[in-house]
Amino acid sequence: MTTTRLTKLLEPLQTSGWDALTLNPSPSLTYLTGLHFHLSERPVVAIFTADHAPVIVLPELEMLKLNGLPYEITAFPYPENPAEWDGVFRRAVQSLRLDGKRIGVEPRAMRLLEFRHVKAGAPDADFPDASDVVSRLRVRKDADEIAAMRKAVKVAQSALEATLPLLKVGMSEKELAAELVVQLLRNGSQSEMPFAPIVSGGPNSANPHASPSERRLQPGDLLVVDWGACVDGYISDLTRTFAVREVEAEYRKIHQIVLEANAAGRAAAKPGVPCANVDKAAREVIEKAGYGLYFTHRTGHGIGMEGHEEPYMRGDNMQLLEPGMAFTVEPGIYLPGSNGVRIEDNVVITEDGAECLSYMLRELRVVG
Repeated sequence: MTTTRLTKLLEPLQTSGWDALTLNPSPSLTYLTGLHFHLSERPVVAIFTADHAPVIVLPELEMLKLNGLPYEITAFPYPENPAEWDGVFRRAVQSLRLDGKRIGVEPRAMRLLEFRHVKAGAPDADFPDASDVVSRLRVRKDADEIAAMRKAVKVAQSALEATLPLLKVGMSEKELAAELVVQLLRNGSQSEMPFAPIVSGGPNSANPHASPSERRLQPGDLLVVDWGACVDGYISDLTRTFAVREVEAEYRKIHQIVLEANAAGRAAAKPGVPCANVDKAAREVIEKAGYGLYFTHRTGHGIGMEGHEEPYMRGDNMQLLEPGMAFTVEPGIYLPGSNGVRIEDNVVITEDGAECLSYMLRELRVVG
């Protein structure tokens, strides 16, 4: 698979106007090479060109990761002494004669640490943003990638179902989040999860990206749980909203509105349709119900090896959906100081429509 992906990279390298692409540890590096590295104080950089085997600069202690690769790679290992690192990076970059050339980078991933080492070997090079081209390689998932995401959805759903019976009034958001993490691991998620679960009740649920706090769940709360799992390097990202015992009629009402908006967004997803249409379909439901001011974010984002990647379901994004694209549909209504609702599913575009990978009950469930 990695050899096929490296071959796919050749065309943009030949037609984009770059002379090379350089990546540090990131999902894109793993996607292209199958190699996994953590960002740390020891820099790692891979450089790809159209006419040379990939070059990688890495710590000596990581060299065993290169054994048995199905493609040729030229390694420049460096020792523990940081004083020797810059010289190794210079030799690696200069071996490709990149000074004065155009070296593509991913600005959201490339740290100043690695950038300075690469630039030292090519001080007169230009470093254009390669994000769009790299994204186009990753945005259409193949059958194996979709299968991994399907498993990640199943793991996440099973984990939350196993957690809900443990939920009690008086439990803190942090305590519930901890139980959920345990169940994610028990049900098969990799330990490096896509994000820390969001568990937010009552007024905290009106903050879309709340962090679990010491606040204890109370009767009348809406409880938003936004969680995901990781399987074979691919993620799921789901949200369900629950009622902690009996809740006010307005809260049931806004949950029903979000439920309908979620369904409308999923129904709008088809090949050849602009991403904007998915956002508009969900948003129109909420706006017509009079809660448009309380839906404060886009309707969804791409998923795959990252929790947020292309394509984005925004009202201004005219990118056309294509088979293999995977993303979330997650409308919400957030009433400040009161309660909030979000319902999020994972969708993949097929040749003639869309498949929703997630199937956990979306209707309002009473817990506690």
